[in-house]
Amino acid sequence: MKKFAVIGLGKFGFHVAKELFNEGNEVVAIDKDPALVQNIDPFCTEAIVMDASDKEKLRSLGLNEMDGVVVSIGSDISGSVLVTLYLQEIGVRNVLAKAVDEDHGKVLKKVGASAVIHPEKEIAIKVARAMSRPNILDFIPLIEDYHILQIAPPPSFVGKSLRQLDLRAKYNINVIAIEEIIPENTVLVPSADFVIKDSDILIVLGKTQDVRHIKELNEDRNQML
Repeated sequence: MKKFAVIGLGKFGFHVAKELFNEGNEVVAIDKDPALVQNIDPFCTEAIVMDASDKEKLRSLGLNEMDGVVVSIGSDISGSVLVTLYLQEIGVRNVLAKAVDEDHGKVLKKVGASAVIHPEKEIAIKVARAMSRPNILDFIPLIEDYHILQIAPPPSFVGKSLRQLDLRAKYNINVIAIEEIIPENTVLVPSADFVIKDSDILIVLGKTQDVRHIKELNEDRNQML
């Protein structure tokens, strides 16, 4: 189980915290607005009313032991920059910060953000791409408890064919597509003779619990690297 903190509980922060919690992670949700903290309380491990611009209070939460901290302080540009700087100074390894524009994003990177998110821009790009070059994956109707996941192949998959892996029998999942990086190509409904390469990305479909099992295999791979 991983541990995350989300600072700023507007619409974006609320949904990030809720989804992380629904994925089985420990989530600490933080905002100075008591109403927003009350809204997230059923969907997190701990909800805290606090002004995150207080460096010593931030330090007292032990955020440096978290797997990641999301900074989502809305349009308060100076506040988000200050909190991101403080997180970097107290030793948080992975800081994901929301930016309102490109310049804001550049400043966040300079003060220690590991990654910067531009939600509106990224959604706009996704919508535009879906309209101009629709992908079959966008139109698969998923019923409750089923997920589609993109993963890099675990080491035990590399060099073996889908027939040899027999993922449907062993893990109860189906490989519905493979994205080849070298050369760049997408194989929809790959044949049983397709041999997995280390550079491939597998797109799998299955029940939530089975997909999570495959995801855990992939996380084990990352820990070995």
